[in-house]
Amino acid sequence: MTFPEPRLVELADRGHGPITLSVHESGPSSDRPAVVFSHGFPELGYSWRHQLPAVVDAGFRGVAPDQRGYGGSSAPEAIEAYDIEALCGDLDALCESLEIEKAVFVGHDWGGAVVWAMPEIHPERVAGVVGICTPYMAFPGTDFLKMLVDGEVERQYMLWFQEPGVAEAVLDTRAELVFRKLMVGGVDPTSLMERAFAGGKLDMNPFRDLEGLESAGAPIATEEELQHYIDVFDRTGFRGGINWYRNLDRNREIRPRIGTFDPGVPCLMITAAWDPVLPPAFAAGMKDQIADLEYAAIEEVGHWVPQEAPERVNDALVSWLTRRF
Repeated sequence: MTFPEPRLVELADRGHGPITLSVHESGPSSDRPAVVFSHGFPELGYSWRHQLPAVVDAGFRGVAPDQRGYGGSSAPEAIEAYDIEALCGDLDALCESLEIEKAVFVGHDWGGAVVWAMPEIHPERVAGVVGICTPYMAFPGTDFLKMLVDGEVERQYMLWFQEPGVAEAVLDTRAELVFRKLMVGGVDPTSLMERAFAGGKLDMNPFRDLEGLESAGAPIATEEELQHYIDVFDRTGFRGGINWYRNLDRNREIRPRIGTFDPGVPCLMITAAWDPVLPPAFAAGMKDQIADLEYAAIEEVGHWVPQEAPERVNDALVSWLTRRF
């Protein structure tokens, strides 16, 4: 099947104001759980254009929204409107609107953090969880991140994102550079670490100087696909997605149990061997926390693995889904 065009779905107000999500959806309603995809930063529901058709062809209903703050979906002003309860609440309310009783939630990057939080916040909705690159763990606090860079916030992108307006002033007029420079395939992490320490200090912020950033890998999207991202973020800017990061400390405060207990549902962890942001080592301890856990390792690929190696991700995902559900 082809990737479906989006439609707008109004959600029931969960206390954060009215929200409408732009949603790609296809597939039959059946006794199987639906598969709900949660994208990362800076991405869209469109980022699942390879995976949603694959799960639909396997007999599942697939749902991929532009999440709160992105694309055609609502983007509230308040920073607190992007905390983990609001983000998980959107997925739960979306299932309610689409009359989905149970779903397997699949997340990559920031979306991975959202789907791993679903068993804590909306356990009745969760049939299973799939994390792609993002392991099951507690949210990192800004104090820990500051320790990594000796308090120099410009060297760590999540810290640099914290002050409202700072990152937006750089990124909102540079959408084309963001996607052309950063949406590239994986390379051996050794070479990336050499570049990260090139100035004598660890630099973990590729967003700050896009003009001076040397792209390491080859593009992982066609020119048409890249242009879709560029057009959307030229229109919306990056504020909505950046506000997710501005709730790191708030999330730890309001939901301290996330990442500390067995979710109690079947789980799959898909790692990308060359992901410099979320390397497979981060997921190694999950087997000690989650009783029903399978791993799938994708070799020689980077952070954008659903788009860089879609066939291998689809094989792992569909195989697990059809065996378990």
